[in-house]
This record gives sequence, C-alpha cells and structure tokens, in this order.
Amino acid sequence: MPHFVYNPPMKPYLDILYQDDDIVVLNKPAGLLSVPGREKKHSDSLALRILRIWPNACVVHRLDLATSGIIVLAMRKSAQSHMGRQFQQKVIDKTYYARVEGIIEKDSGLVDLPIRCDWENRPRQIVDFEQGKSSQTEWKVLKREQHTTLVELTPLTGRTHQLRVHMQQIGHAIVGDEFYATTFGKKSSPQRLALHAGSITLTHPTTEERISFSCSPDFADIANS
Repeated sequence: MPHFVYNPPMKPYLDILYQDDDIVVLNKPAGLLSVPGREKKHSDSLALRILRIWPNACVVHRLDLATSGIIVLAMRKSAQSHMGRQFQQKVIDKTYYARVEGIIEKDSGLVDLPIRCDWENRPRQIVDFEQGKSSQTEWKVLKREQHTTLVELTPLTGRTHQLRVHMQQIGHAIVGDEFYATTFGKKSSPQRLALHAGSITLTHPTTEERISFSCSPDFADIANS
C-alpha cells in the first residue's frame, strides 16, 4: 500500500448542495474521508464535520477517500432506514465521471467481473471468478482526448473500488489511481484520482418523490463533453 499521509482539504470546509429535515446532500472533495478513520489523526471527515452542525445526522453511504462528488447523509434515523432500504433494493441511481488512460474505441459497454478484497494488499481489490462478488458497471464515452478518455460510469452494484478495478481490467485505468493506474496514469494531471460522483437519484424519505442532485467534477467540463 502506498504511504498514506492524511491532509484533508479545508476549503470549502463543507460544500452543501441541499438540506431539509430528512437529508443533507454534499459535494465531498477528493482527499477527505467520508467517515472517521481508525486512528485519531484520521478523525477529520465529512461525517464528523456534519455532526458538529447536526448531531443527529447519520451516515447512509460512503465515497472513497480519493473520490470526490455527491454524498447524502440522513438527518434522522427514520430517513437513514428509508434510504438504507433503497440502497439494499438497488433503487438509488448513481452516475460517476472519470478520466481514464488511453483512447476507448467503442462508445459504450458493460463490465461484468466479480470482485473481492486482495487481503494481502488491502485495500486493493481483485477480480476472482471463484470467490468474488458479482459486480457490474456500465460505461459510456463522453469525450476522447489526446491520451485519455472522459467517461460516464454507472455502477449496477456497489462493491469497494468497483469502478476503479473494472476500468483497469478493460485496459483503461482511471487517471491518478495510486492502486491501479500505470506509471503514465499516476503522473498525469490532475494530481488526484480523476473519479467524481456526479449525480444521485433517490426517493425522498418523507414525500416519496423521486429527487435528483448533480454536481460537476473539477477535473473536466462535462457540459461541453
């Protein structure tokens, strides 16, 4: 595992996109933990920052440390339970944006490869057809660049590092990925994992209406892609 020095971004301290009595929706910056780590020096996190404002807030889902983008927290236990069921029933839709190594020739596709933890090299994940958990990712090309491709990724399952492993397995690792990218990908700009949770659609815990939230990544102009 690469040497880990935690230096969480402080500006903006919190980027709140929406908040009501049931949910708070935020744009998490890359480099900030979703929840506190095991060590005290890794305690600063999106969840802890929110709890200082709303002590009853509850975690519903997470994003990797290196991944930026939309994350939703519940403002009360009933909302947490409601959204937890939605995740279990796979009725919450999420879309990610990524810049990957190389030029993808096809316009879209589906990666269907089972994943499990590589226990000797945690937190890395590996494809394992015997012990891995079923994992599917849809991808679509948004823009072909000089040496990279901007893609839209839709996870149909929610495995750890799923998008990162799946793109690496088809020969197009995500730029800036310290675990799965090639030397080119690790040195390419920006100096961060070029993966961003761009949108989420869910059923509101109280109104039962389908609601959507979106935000653009800082590493690409999605609107003009």
